[in-house]
Amino acid sequence: MKKIIATTVLITIGISLFSFTQKFDLKASTARGKGIYEAQCIACHMEKGEGLEGVYPPLANSDYLKADKKRAAQQILYGASGEMKVNGTLYAGEMAAFDLTDTEVSDVLNYINHSFGNKGYVTTPAEVKAVRK
Repeated sequence: MKKIIATTVLITIGISLFSFTQKFDLKASTARGKGIYEAQCIACHMEKGEGLEGVYPPLANSDYLKADKKRAAQQILYGASGEMKVNGTLYAGEMAAFDLTDTEVSDVLNYINHSFGNKGYVTTPAEVKAVRK
């Protein structure tokens, strides 16, 4: 009987530890992010992330996007206004804030940062949560 109880406890602890140490699934995140991009971002930043020069900045190979991971999440959450220089071109438009969950922001950033020729960083929901005001 003691062996059964001890085995049960060890299995329960093992399952619990495994559930807390699962790796972030970037592939699943980017797949979900594609749908969010298509619903929220594509109208301005275009299908291939090329934007519209002088009006909507590109996300493809964007030096601005690569420069500041935290800023990228903040701009999705809170919008952006004022001047920004992207790949040498000045943009002065506005971007609306989006009402997305931490996971959705993470997903769309992962899609953008791993699409359009970008080989960017990974953003987790926990990192987005830390950016929220």
